[in-house]
Amino acid sequence: MLTTLSLVALGGAIGASLRYLSGVGILRLVGPTDFPFAIMAVNILGSFLMGVFAAAAAHRGITHLSPFVMTGVLGGFTTFSAFSLETMTLIERGQVGSALLYVVLSVVLSVGGLALGLLVARSVFA
Repeated sequence: MLTTLSLVALGGAIGASLRYLSGVGILRLVGPTDFPFAIMAVNILGSFLMGVFAAAAAHRGITHLSPFVMTGVLGGFTTFSAFSLETMTLIERGQVGSALLYVVLSVVLSVGGLALGLLVARSVFA
């Protein structure tokens, strides 16, 4: 358990560092903008890589690397990739309604949770 946790932590540090460097690189490429291109690009790339690794790991029998790669590196790079994988898993299981509910609730409640956190914190620190 401790070894797996260490691999997740190491992967998370690598993924978070890659997210930061990607953001810096994209900002330099597109310049300052009000639209979050860097985050969107990282989310799309991370989701793509999650799909590639999930399929490759199952095909090649290397699912034992999933904690490091999927939870750690890709989870640190973008948590959106895990969200995308869970959504696709529900769809592949034929649970399209559950997938749609998961997407809507995740997005709406996450944005709502962030808004509530901002409201509470701003009222405390005002």
